Amino acid sequence: MKNKDIESILRDSRPQVQDNPAFLLEVQQKMRAVEGIKNEVDRQRRYGRTALILALVSGLIVGAVTMSLAYLYPIDPSAINDSIISDIRVIVESYKQYLLLPIAGCAIALGLILGRHKAFI
Repeated sequence: MKNKDIESILRDSRPQVQDNPAFLLEVQQKMRAVEGIKNEVDRQRRYGRTALILALVSGLIVGAVTMSLAYLYPIDPSAINDSIISDIRVIVESYKQYLLLPIAGCAIALGLILGRHKAFI
């Protein structure tokens, strides 16, 4: 729908103001319902942002622990008999210098989320 269509619908369907006290109570009830919806949307946004931050922080921690274990305890290739595990180990061993990139990406994303001008809580 275009903005002009919405404006014409709103102009054509203006409610008639009545001196009836029931009308005022009904309008106040509708306004409270709208405020309730706004509060619920704000609560869900805060919850989603908090969940996102927790996921990023936990990912950073798990990634840092995994990276430190890969550097501190390298695996001897002759100790692994299974070829699939050996292939995975060789791939990880050859690209372990790039393990910092996803961790840095998570840290940058976390900084961007926390650095926004609106408070998340």
